[in-house]
Amino acid sequence: MLQKPKTFTTDRLDSRREFLAKIGKGALLASLGVFGAGCEAADRGLLSRGLLPIVLVDAQEAGLPKPDMLVHSESPFNGEFAPHLLSDDVTPTERHFVRNNSGVPERAVTKDLRGWKLVIDGEVHNELALSMEDLLRFPQVTMEVVLECAGNGRSLFSPEVSGTPWQRGAVACSEWTGVRLRDVLQAAGLKPSATYTGNYGEDLSNDGSEPFSRGIPIEKAMDEHTLIALKMNGEVLPAAHGFPARLIVSGWIGSAMQKWLNRIWVRDQVHDSEKMSGYSYRIPAYPIAPGDKPPVEDMQIATAWQVKSLITLPQPHLELNKDTLIKVRGHAWAGENRIDKVVVSTDFGIQWQETQLISPSNRYAWYHWETELTLANRGYYEIWARAYDDTGAAQPFNQPWNPKGYLGNVIHRVPISIGA
Repeated sequence: MLQKPKTFTTDRLDSRREFLAKIGKGALLASLGVFGAGCEAADRGLLSRGLLPIVLVDAQEAGLPKPDMLVHSESPFNGEFAPHLLSDDVTPTERHFVRNNSGVPERAVTKDLRGWKLVIDGEVHNELALSMEDLLRFPQVTMEVVLECAGNGRSLFSPEVSGTPWQRGAVACSEWTGVRLRDVLQAAGLKPSATYTGNYGEDLSNDGSEPFSRGIPIEKAMDEHTLIALKMNGEVLPAAHGFPARLIVSGWIGSAMQKWLNRIWVRDQVHDSEKMSGYSYRIPAYPIAPGDKPPVEDMQIATAWQVKSLITLPQPHLELNKDTLIKVRGHAWAGENRIDKVVVSTDFGIQWQETQLISPSNRYAWYHWETELTLANRGYYEIWARAYDDTGAAQPFNQPWNPKGYLGNVIHRVPISIGA
């Protein structure tokens, strides 16, 4: 049975508190420029537990950009891959997109675990501060899971919306190994008041703004497919993907999957960090006209992904001869739902051909689909793919609009040309 570490009664913490009392905690925070005003949660989760400010490194030190990556920004680093580079059943690490809100913690690059603990506190009976050794004592599980940025497809919204202009490649399905979050929460002992988690990582902002933090309902935290991941594709987590630990919240948007994880604050209310409030990672509660912005009280938290598909073969803008056998392949996924079918069209949606659907390794991995086409006439064509889930929902032909460009799932269209 895992024992609760005695992290909160060490001499180191006592001396840290004495030090803060002598110089004044407010003066220390101001001099470091780490936290903005009112960041009580970050203060409680870091400095009050004896953790020193985090050093962030630039993208190159973290091995970025990856080869063939489309880079949208370097600081913070954000980059994706063209769909035709994502055809693998399991996405290799070198083809997995990267989404950051600030720099990469130095610890992630050096792989230095000294001083690192994963704190579980709040509405629990036994506060925990788990080392990597502690986490490895829990049962380890491995599963393939789709991970997709909430803004993937943002560049396809009309009118345009602000934010990273992701095309279609901010999605991947890698293999993740780690501990079920529910096992850790059960070790801490949830109180009846436990409602939501507030998750924090070591990627603290260097401009005084509130650290990036989001949370998930306790029901989702206790799902057997929600992990504290320690490995990616069989290797220790790379720096860019969250070393030493990150959350994997299967079926949900990527922003729920905190990287560089060091604290899970169990709360008695919905987590109310900056990135859980206002228009951040929220969508309208009802359909709105393109360009409209509903009042903030009509926005709801974005959670699971909608039905979606991706064409990974053929590559766009290929020139082929008529009557050539064209192999068409891709993936499909549907958040909390299951894929029922994927159909393709080469005549702008007039006729559709059903593809062969290959089931995933688990309900939160992506499905694979494939088919073959021949085109007898010269000219310009588009291969369209449209997925349906088991509720009857299908990808739209035109993208429904929201102010931040989240959850884009319009049908994928790949242009090709047929010659003589």
